[in-house]
Amino acid sequence: MKPWMIYGANGYTGTLIAAAAAAAGMHPLLAGRDRETVGPLAQRLGLGKRIFPLLGQRSITASLEGMDLVLNCAGPFSATAAPLLEACLANGAHYLDISGEIDSFAHCHAQHERAQAADIVVLPGVGFDVVPTDCVALMLKHMLPRADELILAIEGGGGMSPGTARTSLEGARSGGRARMRGQLQPVPLAWKTRGFTRDGQTRLAVTIPWGDLYTAWVSTGIANIETYMVLPPRAIATLKRMRWLRPLLGFKPVTRYLLARIARDVSGPDAETRARSRSHVWGEARSADGSVARIELDAPNGYALTVDAALAIVQRMLLQPPASGYWTPAQWLGAEFVLGLPGVQRIATAA
Repeated sequence: MKPWMIYGANGYTGTLIAAAAAAAGMHPLLAGRDRETVGPLAQRLGLGKRIFPLLGQRSITASLEGMDLVLNCAGPFSATAAPLLEACLANGAHYLDISGEIDSFAHCHAQHERAQAADIVVLPGVGFDVVPTDCVALMLKHMLPRADELILAIEGGGGMSPGTARTSLEGARSGGRARMRGQLQPVPLAWKTRGFTRDGQTRLAVTIPWGDLYTAWVSTGIANIETYMVLPPRAIATLKRMRWLRPLLGFKPVTRYLLARIARDVSGPDAETRARSRSHVWGEARSADGSVARIELDAPNGYALTVDAALAIVQRMLLQPPASGYWTPAQWLGAEFVLGLPGVQRIATAA
């Protein structure tokens, strides 16, 4: 198999992906900035390592020499996607990541012509989010080609990893967003709430600025998109209060304090929690004539799904990549791709 790298292999999700890759007989080069964690992980898994921080574009570019593909697992991607993608463009290496960040997707999409010129593929969002939701969005577009409204909702289960918590903090600082008439628009945090039914019970969800506001629009062209996450009522109330606290998140001492709390208190779900918890995806499309299409997916824990999706996409990319340029997962692999991943099943929905 061609040489490839996992950057951020020492993070929560990066470690899961690295371990699964090694178990499957794959041999990624493990990379990151922390020698004290990347080194022992590489030794335990019998894989090579490369230690480098994302400081100095020339140095980053040299550190990717010899790679055919880089899978970026180091969030927040607002800080890591651009420098790693620049290095991939310079080295002729395909760029993948597990981002769920709107602005990171927008940056990657803006490099489409440069990626074509460099003959590389740029495919961010190869985990949960956005693989299952992107596939659901395209399924709905096929069911209802005239759709002009799209609703996507997720229930993750099992708790957050430190990286996801840091990304959520950054998202809160930027406020809420929705896509209206084809444009991303700012909206208040916790702008809308809505119930979604799972196993006969209603789950309360709230709008969040999820990556599908960008990727689903690219995949489907649907002009009006809202994204929701199922959260406990207390968490939703906290998000609403943060509308007034957002200015404080711009102060470095406050940010440092909150990041320290995340580092101390958030460890991510353990193996037992990942095994017993599952995720759920709801999708709904509407057209101006009143037609409605709905889809539900039941799937493994979001982190487990990320591992399966990311490695399946890496394997396909190394064997037979699509035409160069920017792609979303569903654009390249098709709407049904997610249904071929372990443990993912489509749930019958009422009309």
